[in-house]
Amino acid sequence: MAGHGFIHDKLEIKFLILYIVSRLIEPVPFEIVLDLTMCDDGIDYFDFSECLRDLVKTGQLTLSSEGLYAITEQGARNGAICESSLPYSVRLLCDKNLDIQNRKLRRKSQVRASYEKRPNGTYSVRLALDDDMGSVLDMTVMALREDMAAALAERFRKAPEHIYGQIMGVLLDDGQDGRSRK
Repeated sequence: MAGHGFIHDKLEIKFLILYIVSRLIEPVPFEIVLDLTMCDDGIDYFDFSECLRDLVKTGQLTLSSEGLYAITEQGARNGAICESSLPYSVRLLCDKNLDIQNRKLRRKSQVRASYEKRPNGTYSVRLALDDDMGSVLDMTVMALREDMAAALAERFRKAPEHIYGQIMGVLLDDGQDGRSRK
């Protein structure tokens, strides 16, 4: 049973889902759509799941083979028509949560780290960092073992700017008196 929120029926839940998914910067998994939609006490999990399934079935959303949901042209059109029927306070909360989520998605796309096995048994670890202007760092390093490659990739994902700063510091250090050339 739904709580005492502003969203009271399945049609409003569908409007809310369309509102949310149309504002995400890339396709997202079920868990993210669920988390963003459950911003109102009037929504319960089972109604949400049914509405999400209906939106895919009617062509308002797509569900990729990787399990990612995205808005269709039809869904964006219908959502834009109906979004004014959503309570203003719900839209404000959604916008705040969407801003946070879109920042996370943008960050994830700007920091990339992967590795692959080479024919000689070592691993190539590719590390890349972008900003809004383009590539900041793109390098490949060798690791002897898979666990080392995985550790390098994970550490880079956690602190890419710090690692970039350290690389720049080493490259700019002239080695003479400990001061950097500028």
